[in-house]
Amino acid sequence: MKAILLAGGIGSRLFPVTVGVSKQLLPVYDKPMIYYPLSVLILAGIREIMIISTRHDIEGYKRLLGDGKSFGINLFYEIQENPNGLAEAFIIGENFIGKDPVCLILGDNIFYGMDFSKKLKEVVERTKLGKKGTIFGYTVKNPEQYGVIEYDKSGNPLYIEEKPVDPKSNYAVVGLYFYTNEVVKIAKTIKPSKRGELEISTLNNHFLKADKLEIEYFSQGFTWLDTGTPESLLKAGQFIETIENRKGIKVGCLEEVAYIKGYITRNQVLQSAIKMKDTSYGQYLIKKYNE
Repeated sequence: MKAILLAGGIGSRLFPVTVGVSKQLLPVYDKPMIYYPLSVLILAGIREIMIISTRHDIEGYKRLLGDGKSFGINLFYEIQENPNGLAEAFIIGENFIGKDPVCLILGDNIFYGMDFSKKLKEVVERTKLGKKGTIFGYTVKNPEQYGVIEYDKSGNPLYIEEKPVDPKSNYAVVGLYFYTNEVVKIAKTIKPSKRGELEISTLNNHFLKADKLEIEYFSQGFTWLDTGTPESLLKAGQFIETIENRKGIKVGCLEEVAYIKGYITRNQVLQSAIKMKDTSYGQYLIKKYNE
């Protein structure tokens, strides 16, 4: 399975902060925002990952992450010239995807909760069988800001509406999507919405109508954070700080996740940690893996 991490856009809701720096390079507490979704992909066992960003910002990601070898993965980079919608990622990444199933994750989404690793493993294995894709639903109080799942009277998912004025439910679709290889062909057929974008909801509705899409639901004990506004960015940082300081762990620590997956050795973890020995991030790794 391949994966695409979408880190494009101009981050207009965070202006003027994002005028000079890409949103997904901003810090969420003690690490760059992009570390969190990238750690999800590593946790899912996906090692071939393409990062898509703007021409202006792509070099920043290359400087930060390189070729991915320090995390035991292979990173590739591609440019999205204009913000033409999430579904364009599959067209841009067509050659990279090849004949494989693919996961798309948004670079400003943070996930944290029990049994997440188990759920990811199940979804990856199911998608590899080539029968159905999977998206995730999560209850929110402001569904009008997201793609919203509409249900029939029996509670079956009927339709997904992008940023509706009158939401039919409180279930939003989060920024993590798993598709069979068919997604590339379908992405090429969809038309731009009234917003002028190739909407991910249009893509999802195609799969839903063909009965080729499963919807999994995160429990109330699970946390999904969207960091697209100053308020949500601040709250995300506070959440991560609370979890890390209370539990003595690191959320979204790429070296640690890669080591747990068996992608890098203890010595490789320490080599990276020593370069960051003056930070709490580096000190955490040194203390834990130098024993």
